[in-house]
Amino acid sequence: MIWRRLLLKSSSSRSQNPAKAASWTSTIQLWLRFMLAVDGKLGRNSDLWMPGTEPCSGCIMFSSVKAYEGQQYAALKKQCLQNRTLFEDPLFPTVDESLFYQGNRIGRVHWKRPKELCSDPHLFVDGISAHDLHQGQLGNCWFVAACSSLASRESLWQKVIPDWKEQEWNSEKPDSYAGIFHFRFWRFGEWADVVIDDRLPTVNNQLVYCHSNDSNEFWSALVEKAYAKVYGCYEALDGGNTADALVDFTGGVSEPTDLLEGQFSQDEAARNQLFERVLKVHNRDGLISCSIRATSSADMEARLDCGLVKGHAYAVTDVRRVRLGHGLLAYFKSEKLTMIRMRNPWGEREWNGPWSDSSEEWQKVSEREREKLGVTVQEDGEFCCEGQKVRSPVHKNNCNPEFDTKGVFYRRKSKGGVHIEIYNKNVGHDSFLGQVTLSSEPSDLQQHTIHLRDKGNRQSNDLPGTLTVRIITSNTLTEI
Repeated sequence: MIWRRLLLKSSSSRSQNPAKAASWTSTIQLWLRFMLAVDGKLGRNSDLWMPGTEPCSGCIMFSSVKAYEGQQYAALKKQCLQNRTLFEDPLFPTVDESLFYQGNRIGRVHWKRPKELCSDPHLFVDGISAHDLHQGQLGNCWFVAACSSLASRESLWQKVIPDWKEQEWNSEKPDSYAGIFHFRFWRFGEWADVVIDDRLPTVNNQLVYCHSNDSNEFWSALVEKAYAKVYGCYEALDGGNTADALVDFTGGVSEPTDLLEGQFSQDEAARNQLFERVLKVHNRDGLISCSIRATSSADMEARLDCGLVKGHAYAVTDVRRVRLGHGLLAYFKSEKLTMIRMRNPWGEREWNGPWSDSSEEWQKVSEREREKLGVTVQEDGEFCCEGQKVRSPVHKNNCNPEFDTKGVFYRRKSKGGVHIEIYNKNVGHDSFLGQVTLSSEPSDLQQHTIHLRDKGNRQSNDLPGTLTVRIITSNTLTEI
């Protein structure tokens, strides 16, 4: 699905009555193919911009938090503490319907609280890391890869796991624990605060699904449970798109790049340009994943000679240039290598080609440079690959930059907020798509994105006709 750069052609109709709210309507002519972003699956960022203007101020969207299904975390926890009971979530009970669409495919499941699985449970053990996650008996590598990427960005995971210190087990105050957690996901323009209890599905006293290296660390299993609750059951996470999870974790807009398209295999300049783009996204705290296309169901999870797996998602955990050489010679040499570090959610099955963990190529790199890149010779699912080689066999990467929640430009600062309404005109009538209210704080950014998401299924849909953006303010803004 490709989002094209669109030109806002102003069909401004300014209100003649200054007492009324100023209003302009701008129509985007869809002379390029415009795709509706369905449940987070979208392509290039659609930068909406006004020609011939040099805006000096912008605005910031209010990011509200809404209690999912009306469950208020603070109130529920307070009630449990007062009653001295552990929370049991009536909206996501410990039954097979919370695990599967129908039937039970893994045998007798026991739902257990972390305290029943170990004596000293924690959300995090020695901090949070991409290495914390291992995929369980569910085909949700796309979700686990997204979690691995999320774990590398403190500013982002603290949005998904709010108040983590307050939610952490406190051995000194055991009476403060109520068996309740909450996590936040971006859902249709706002953060949804999702409440769960801490009962997790187990078989033979082992977690069935996502789990950590450390048997007493539970953040990944609890985040996965909250995500499964939003989607209806755990099985709903079996098969998906990493970009969906990246959007849900950040409120961002994903940008897929198909490396089988374009001139990446023949054009070195195109490959260099791609690496610069990926490096830029990484340095701006973006989340990146990649995968290899499976052409048939028989191809799914087939292992290639290079060690990578088809139809499987990998998290990109680092992107950088690495100096070649040792000692002072490395600083005087201009030669640098472009490197991308990736992680398999399975925690195993790594790349075995050039620059794999124990390959002889690492002898060209000093120990200090290897430490910077986090090179470890162990089967942990994480590996490095030369940036120039990522084009083959990896076919797609999803760059998910932190979403600048700013939407429009104007020359004069508004006295109040700015209200934006979006309509789709098709076959003679307007369909209301959504609205957002933005503040009037100044900004020096000059390009912004409008992101449309369908609440239906995950299949691609075209958005025909024209898209109308109506901007309403409390006072007149000049030259918008």
